[in-house]
Amino acid sequence: MFATAKIGRSLSKSAYKAEVEELRTQLLEAQLALREQQVPVYVIIAGIEGAGKGEVVNRLDEWLDARGVNVYAFWEETDEERLRPRAWRFWRAMPRRGEIGIFFGGWYLHPLEQRYAKRWDDADLDQCLRSIREMERMLINDGAVIVKCWYHFSEKVQRNRLKSLARSDRSRWKMLPKKSKFSQQYQRFEDVADRVVRSTDIGRAPWHIIEATDHRYRDMTTGRILLRAMQEALGQPSVVDRRVDDSPPKLNGELLPEAPEARITLLDRVDLAQTIDRDHYRRRLDELQTELNDLAWEAYTRKISTVLVFEGVDAAGKGGAIRRVTQAVDSRLREVIPVAAPTDEEAAHHYLWRFWRHVPRAGRMTVFDRSWYGRVLVERVEGFTSHANWARAYLEINDFEAQLTSAGVIVQKFWLQISKEEQLARFEARANTPYKAYKITDEDWRNREKWDDYRSAVNEMLARTSAKHAPWNLIAGNDKRFARIQVLEIVTKALRNALKS
Repeated sequence: MFATAKIGRSLSKSAYKAEVEELRTQLLEAQLALREQQVPVYVIIAGIEGAGKGEVVNRLDEWLDARGVNVYAFWEETDEERLRPRAWRFWRAMPRRGEIGIFFGGWYLHPLEQRYAKRWDDADLDQCLRSIREMERMLINDGAVIVKCWYHFSEKVQRNRLKSLARSDRSRWKMLPKKSKFSQQYQRFEDVADRVVRSTDIGRAPWHIIEATDHRYRDMTTGRILLRAMQEALGQPSVVDRRVDDSPPKLNGELLPEAPEARITLLDRVDLAQTIDRDHYRRRLDELQTELNDLAWEAYTRKISTVLVFEGVDAAGKGGAIRRVTQAVDSRLREVIPVAAPTDEEAAHHYLWRFWRHVPRAGRMTVFDRSWYGRVLVERVEGFTSHANWARAYLEINDFEAQLTSAGVIVQKFWLQISKEEQLARFEARANTPYKAYKITDEDWRNREKWDDYRSAVNEMLARTSAKHAPWNLIAGNDKRFARIQVLEIVTKALRNALKS
């Protein structure tokens, strides 16, 4: 879930100066309007150690009217707090209507540290997170605005940051147990944080993953997110949909200036120039398909099921990749589910209902050509569902996939990416080739016009629904042969690992 916070985004000094004054003005206006309407705002500031969370809070305190802002840090419990239920300390700090409460870690700090220190197991953590979700829903239903920001960066960046904090008692990282090497410590904390963030990423109180490598980008992004949330609470004209790459909101109908380097997405990191020569492709294809056939039969014997999800831009080669998988697996062991617009019966149920119906039996494989991710892609971009529906779908999808993997199902998800130029070439080839003409429709051309909208939606989808148990695999698809080999290598590796364990 934190991949988008390790890209290397930054904001130049000139771009920061160009927009900070306008942003501060708009934040103050929104704060005063919410005070008049008696709307309380909760801001949760959490994240990895060394990310500058204290600096962010100081910046917000500078930008906002401090008379209506209260800041709370929940570190050690007092004797008075220990004598009461844990939530008591948070209820005491709840902001009055019309005020803003900024919480360092908030109700997330204790469960994070308990699970990291192994004083809790997953069941203890999940029980606490369920209580947190219910509390946040209750606050929102009472009219509150909840803004949750998680600050993150790569292991290398954190290692350098913590060197400067090594002699500082202010670093809570020093308080946590050091039973392993730094890289193991970092990875363990990230794994726990991933579970916490995904489990509490609810529609009306989503997490905003913010890269904290560059302090200007970090602070400006936080200000934009807070402004957007306050404007929406005021019922002002809808801002651009919230995205993990935190594209800027509109202020007075105009987009704030932004440095181009701050708009990088995960898709920009896919090396589309990768290729494979024809002879190598044929040899590798034969090797992988032979291995996959053997693995599929062993999985059948061992009652291990597999779900493969294929998504991607139009003409990216999903069909060809799927065929190379199904050619290797006995037809009695697998099923391909092409997903189109829901039927009347499917539309009459929860959108996940039709996918639950196709969950494979023990030992079988189901391949989804398009999937439940339509809710956060085409339905979102095309306006087929409401903002509330697609915003809460991330948590619903994560829960769905967690149920599959908890039952022992292998889940692998593939996003096939090609360049805009390559897509145009393939569209034109289809239109001019009689036996391929059926593959190109007017809808494909319409979708192409919304390339940037889909790019942003995909970036958020990848960030918010990729987990160790159900990962997204980004496939470079400009070379179809290379893409097919990538897919087969990932599928065979997943099956090998599952069978070993």
